[in-house]
Amino acid sequence: MKLCSFVVDGPWGPSPRLGAVTSTRVVDLNSATRLRLESSGATATAAARIAEALCPTDVVAFIEGGPATREAAEQAVQWAADRDPESLARPAHGPPAIVPLDGLRYLPAVPAPPLIRDFLAFEGHLLNIYPRLGREIPAVWYELPVYYKGNSASTGACGQDIRVPSYASELDFEVEVAAVIGHGGADIRRADGLASVYGYTIYNDMSARAIQSREMSAGLGPAKGKDFRGGHVLGPWLVTADEVGDPYRLEVTARVNGELWTQASTADMHWRFEDMIAHASRDEVIRPAEIFGSGTVSGGSGAELGRSLRRGDEVVISCRQLGILRNRVV
Repeated sequence: MKLCSFVVDGPWGPSPRLGAVTSTRVVDLNSATRLRLESSGATATAAARIAEALCPTDVVAFIEGGPATREAAEQAVQWAADRDPESLARPAHGPPAIVPLDGLRYLPAVPAPPLIRDFLAFEGHLLNIYPRLGREIPAVWYELPVYYKGNSASTGACGQDIRVPSYASELDFEVEVAAVIGHGGADIRRADGLASVYGYTIYNDMSARAIQSREMSAGLGPAKGKDFRGGHVLGPWLVTADEVGDPYRLEVTARVNGELWTQASTADMHWRFEDMIAHASRDEVIRPAEIFGSGTVSGGSGAELGRSLRRGDEVVISCRQLGILRNRVV
């Protein structure tokens, strides 16, 4: 299942929704569940109350629901497939149960994750970047899947313009794949790591390189180099693990203004998601909907090419299984 968070306009302003992508349209899971319950005899009030429990509009709450919310979502999609699209697009009350995929106003794939952990999984990225810094890859990188923690209030969405922060003159992108935790816990065994993943999404970890370098020279960070508004771009969809299949066979590309800058594969990951999950959960609780970024794929940043993004540049990251993530720097 391809899940997407998006916005529709309502009587009281924009309303965040959660949907399932089906070819050229999106089924609003909460609205479709509400209408399904009403068609079965529930009152409008009861249907709305039950639908909010079965298919909440918040993706974190949806993931926390586990198999129950997934089952309800599948029922909603099937029910909608058997109904007149016009009636679902214009119900008598409440948000539409289906909306066109074209022109959808996306929210981040996980708009408010409990935590963002971003790792360094690709040796190829380090082999490209460390010589430019006049350094060798630290020995500890081969010993531990190290990571930094990002501000979950700084997520960005597909189609969102990313504003250069006031303390920077240019930006860089970083092509990543992120695993989204399904069920958390502590001391998760490596063998159980992938079973803890709910799904995957494209992650563009936008970076203000100049201040990032200054911060990290002091032994901490990155902080302001990453945590600016919209800097952690997630989307367009959260694709469930069963639909993705093998997460180590994902081909990704990045184009800037139509020019190919990156072509890479998750097959090159040195540290795998199960390594990250086992390490992060050691004597520590990880929570549903946490983001585990892979770190930059080999050749997946402008810094590796000696290039950067300017205002007006458009970055398009593509992965056949995960969709197309578009953003413009302004």
